Amino acid sequence: MTALQKKIDFAVVLTVDKANPNGDPLNGNRPRQDFSGHGEISHVAIKRKLRNRLQDAGEAILVQSDERRNDEHRSIKDRVDSVEELKKLLTKSKATGADEQTAEMIACNTWYDVRAFGQVFAFKGTKMSIGVRGPVSIHTATSIEPVNVSSMQITKSVNSTTNEKDPSQKTSDTMGMKHRVDFGVYVFYGSINPQLAERTGFSYEDAQKLKEALKTLFANDASSARPDGSMEVNKVFWWEHDSKLGRYSSAKVHRTVKVEKVKDNLPPSIDNYEITVEELDGLAVEEYDGL
Repeated sequence: MTALQKKIDFAVVLTVDKANPNGDPLNGNRPRQDFSGHGEISHVAIKRKLRNRLQDAGEAILVQSDERRNDEHRSIKDRVDSVEELKKLLTKSKATGADEQTAEMIACNTWYDVRAFGQVFAFKGTKMSIGVRGPVSIHTATSIEPVNVSSMQITKSVNSTTNEKDPSQKTSDTMGMKHRVDFGVYVFYGSINPQLAERTGFSYEDAQKLKEALKTLFANDASSARPDGSMEVNKVFWWEHDSKLGRYSSAKVHRTVKVEKVKDNLPPSIDNYEITVEELDGLAVEEYDGL
């Protein structure tokens, strides 16, 4: 593995077409919006999709969705306890600073998402808790323009249970609501910190795997809320600086991405938008189309 010797920034432009990219459970699972009506996809949801893609690529992932798990463990704790050396350290009654560093190293070496995004290991029954700070940081995705959210009432053609009062009538559980974003262009940004990468062992090869996962972010992600083809990665921008500190700040690099609506053709499409990147002296950008 090659140690990461330079700072990396990235940006992703994606489209949502008649789908719910990230429902808010505190708002009836409606697509997330900020106070100005712009659509949002939380950084947690983006990391979930990245974990899924990396898991599909054969990487060991600690935080797995239950419906996608590829082992017999039903929880994060069970997965941690399956690594005997790590379990012994976390349950040690008198742990030293060296024990904490060893536990952190074992966790980072075992799971990709721990050395990339970090993780807090604090479970019931453990004597020691450790926090791993990951080098990969990801922003919330925000739409370029305010999004229009449509809602429709849906019904099931068959009752889940028989209506006890009147068997000829449908039960209340046959009714529901489904929400979607009609169309939106979203952008999110991220960075990889080399100093933190040194501590977790996140390598240059790991960074390349992350780049490939960004290109295919929505592969194998279809659901009733997000039908196949309704979510698409359009562009991935990738900057590799020439030093650990970086030639420019991440904020300045991210501001070079411009997504502007230039046409109002119907139906709405990414073709109505112009995506450009301003050049920064001494910093080249790699541009990829989604796959």
